[in-house]
Amino acid sequence: MQIRDALIMGREFLNLHNIQSANLDAQVLLSKVTGMDRTGLLLQGDRALTAEQQQQYRSLLDRRAWGEPVAYLTGCKEFMGLDFIVTPAVLIPRPDTELMVETALEYLKKSDKGNPLAVDVGTGSGAIAASLAYLVPGLQVWAIDLSNEALEIAKQNARLHRVEDRIHFRQGNLLKPMPLEMKGRISVMTANLPYIPSGDIPGLMSDVKDFEPHLALDGGIDGLDLYRLLIPMAYSFLKPGGLLLMEIGPGQGEPASKILPPDLWQTEIKLDLAGRERLVVAEKNKNQFKQQKDCGFPERKMAATLVFKLNGI
Repeated sequence: MQIRDALIMGREFLNLHNIQSANLDAQVLLSKVTGMDRTGLLLQGDRALTAEQQQQYRSLLDRRAWGEPVAYLTGCKEFMGLDFIVTPAVLIPRPDTELMVETALEYLKKSDKGNPLAVDVGTGSGAIAASLAYLVPGLQVWAIDLSNEALEIAKQNARLHRVEDRIHFRQGNLLKPMPLEMKGRISVMTANLPYIPSGDIPGLMSDVKDFEPHLALDGGIDGLDLYRLLIPMAYSFLKPGGLLLMEIGPGQGEPASKILPPDLWQTEIKLDLAGRERLVVAEKNKNQFKQQKDCGFPERKMAATLVFKLNGI
């Protein structure tokens, strides 16, 4: 079978299984098998595939037809112009999340000329942390995840892009693994935490709900449970004027803004390229009077309020 015929066969096969990106997926999977880029496939369409290559290609097509994401089949995904290793242990990096990195880069460029510090909460594949470290020379990043398997992938990606010496990996829940001496010193905190409401997960596309880790998807009843816990912790670690960036889904902008007390945060909602709510940008208030009016421990007051609300008080 020639490359040209394999591409046609792959596209038609995936179309029969209602794969919307059939043409692109067929090209990407054949690139994986042959080691050629997509341009090379088109230029060398008359090149014959070996029997082994044909078998590998058909196997990948079968798995894709059952809904397995292309990124898991190829083992990599592009993000911010960089290639990242991905496995079923981590959420696949999405183009929409690049808005978070771009916002962090813009802030660091304008507001932090020294040796800035950043935290990536729920780092997963490490795509956000490694991209920031790669694009901001001198940036020190703490990358935290509850999953040790995810951290192993993130470490591989840090080594891949030669930024492992500036990323400090920590395993644990939210900001609990952060050194206490870092309180009040962090410039930017990124958080792409699970934000899908629990009731919405059964309705997700099969390549998401059936293959990607639910630990990285389920955000509780309204999708904001983990953000409620993170916000008071983030306040104590960010420096005055520091940014907390939280990825959200459509319709979550107003509810997310309401859990950020206006006397402590300046909040903005950013839209993605499709015009959907995608990013909460929360700046820690620089006004020292407002920060001190809670006796220097606003995070304790916020945490207590959350406990009261959870217990119906």
